[in-house]
Amino acid sequence: MDIIKTLSEEFKLKEEQVAKTVEMIDNGDTIPFIARYRKEVTGSLDDAILRDLNDRLEYLRNIEKRKEEVKSLIEAQGKLTPEIEQAILNAKTITEVDDIYRPFRPKRKTRASVARERGLEPLAILIMEQRIKYEPLIEEEAEAFVDAEKDVPDVAAALAGACDIIAEDISDNAEYRKALRSLTFDHGMLNVVKAKDEDSVYAQYYEYSEPLNKVPGHRVLAINRGEKEEYLKVSVDISSDIVLNYLHNCVVTEPTSPAYKYVSAAVVDGYERLIAPSIEREIRNDIFDNASEGAIKVFSDNLGHLLMQSPLKGKTVLGFDPGYVNGCKLAVVDKTGKVLDTAVIYPTKPKQRTEEATRIVKGLIKRHHVDVIAIGNGTASKESEIFIANLLKEIPEANCKYIVVSEAGASIYSASKLATEEFPEFDVMQRSAVSIARRLQDPLAELVKIDPKSIGVGQYQHDMKPARLDGALTGVVEDCVNSVGVDVNTASYSLLSYISGINTTSAKNIVKYREENGEFTSRSQIKKVPRIGDKAYEQCAGFLRVPNSKEILDNTGVHPESYAAAKALLEMFGYSLEDAKQGQLKNLRNDVNKKGTKNVCEAIGIGEPTLIDIISELEKPGRDVRDSFAPPILRDDILDMADLKPDMELTGTVRNVIDFGAFVDIGVHQDGLVHISQICNRYIKHPSEVLSVGDIVKVKVLAVDVKKKRISLTMKL
Repeated sequence: MDIIKTLSEEFKLKEEQVAKTVEMIDNGDTIPFIARYRKEVTGSLDDAILRDLNDRLEYLRNIEKRKEEVKSLIEAQGKLTPEIEQAILNAKTITEVDDIYRPFRPKRKTRASVARERGLEPLAILIMEQRIKYEPLIEEEAEAFVDAEKDVPDVAAALAGACDIIAEDISDNAEYRKALRSLTFDHGMLNVVKAKDEDSVYAQYYEYSEPLNKVPGHRVLAINRGEKEEYLKVSVDISSDIVLNYLHNCVVTEPTSPAYKYVSAAVVDGYERLIAPSIEREIRNDIFDNASEGAIKVFSDNLGHLLMQSPLKGKTVLGFDPGYVNGCKLAVVDKTGKVLDTAVIYPTKPKQRTEEATRIVKGLIKRHHVDVIAIGNGTASKESEIFIANLLKEIPEANCKYIVVSEAGASIYSASKLATEEFPEFDVMQRSAVSIARRLQDPLAELVKIDPKSIGVGQYQHDMKPARLDGALTGVVEDCVNSVGVDVNTASYSLLSYISGINTTSAKNIVKYREENGEFTSRSQIKKVPRIGDKAYEQCAGFLRVPNSKEILDNTGVHPESYAAAKALLEMFGYSLEDAKQGQLKNLRNDVNKKGTKNVCEAIGIGEPTLIDIISELEKPGRDVRDSFAPPILRDDILDMADLKPDMELTGTVRNVIDFGAFVDIGVHQDGLVHISQICNRYIKHPSEVLSVGDIVKVKVLAVDVKKKRISLTMKL
């Protein structure tokens, strides 16, 4: 297989483009680095396409590796023919390769292997000749194979053993299996019945049937989970006429032969006993893998948008971790995320000391000039919100707002080794309060400390293959962190570890170096850190920011390798780096257009994509790409679920996008569902075509079920 050609055809890219991209991947260049700083080579392929290409490259290489293994194994048996070698070469999937190897694979003891040991293979060959006339009759031929010592007591046993051999040979035929797999997927049904006579969340699947090729991914995952929890029994069924007619047409060469009844019986036995169960497993694995990939894509999209939510900069935040018996833990963090104060209050039952709690919170707000209170959405969140909303009405002069923040993963972080290292003097709940405050100030910097699977924006993530899910989500976090860039003097090692070319060890070394030597004063100083060599520096430099560096470009996304080109560009049009720092380059883009982009590129020795990126960075040094996104919705009054009425219009924030719709936070502690049919007036295949996590949207209430805590919303206003 020509992997470069295959990738080129699948991704509709030029072969040269693919070859150079693969060369960079093999050279150890990271996806973020290639996407950002090698656009001329890749044709400006983005991170997502590059990751898909890399995944597919790995899969195709695994196929080639498996092909070589199978060839060697068959050759070692002395059975590798030119036809088999060509079949291996033509195989497109690992399953097809394994099908070819199946007849040669060492087997456990089977009915067919026992029959062969008893010397019945010649009889099986004789039957498969399917002659119109047998002299003597087949049954008489079979008498020669009767041998009590070999446990073949009579003719019937000899014929049964021969048929077992034929059945296994049919089952091991790669061409038959491939065709039957396709027939089953195209014409088969996924049938589900209840396994327990009791109610459950899977009740809708107790009598369920759907064509295999039409079952949506989220339903596959739900059914698999129901089966795993032993509420459901699942089977793949197909009309026996379809599959047996196909096999008969392939295997039976002479229907009028006396051997027909034996061949026909072997066909039925081979399919029902050997092929059908195997193909059912394979197909169910395939549809699960496809469903998983779909769910991982949705999860990845949601995670990316969550991490890239607009930070609430320049605000002092009071983190509020609600609770009952152990009280509510508070933590005030300043505009840089530094913890200023902590407290514990009891505004809720059973200890309920409302006056004391009010006095403490008012004191914190006034003493530290708190701008926003971030309330976690966990246990006692509703009561805490009522308490805060009423309190803020008493001090309007403070101009303080509040927001309910998802605390998904906060408890996991607060009990982690990382949190213990960061706040050794705090207890678990105090750390959680700090995390809740900081994730409002800078979602990306705080959420990278938490396992992405625990952030709460996926569906059925616990059913996925862990390694595949972890790899995909880690890639999303890497792309987000690198697209924003990090301040090398303030970033935690957990944030730094996602930067291109930096691993956990080198990230810790960076933090240790700045603790021992003071703040970094330039990008190039990074090379003094242990484990940051030339290759690592090349990969990471453009994503690290040094705001106080004398070199203004150190606080931009311009890579050090392009500093000379950036300075030449400014000089060409009479600008200086100081002009860039002061934001005085408003005409630079027009100047370049007037002179001609191609002419400018030739003059300073860079490609057009790099030139465009340099101009964007020079126009806004130190810019944060997230600043252009919608800011979080801050509130000063409370809305209860009981207050909701049909046709009420509200503004909300998209919290999760799933296959069948999106959940929107409208400020009542229970996210409302906008079903896919209620998202817009045109047909869409998936909600992600229109919505992303973090989007601020206008919605209208369709229905409210307070008892079941269900809110139906529409965006068709």
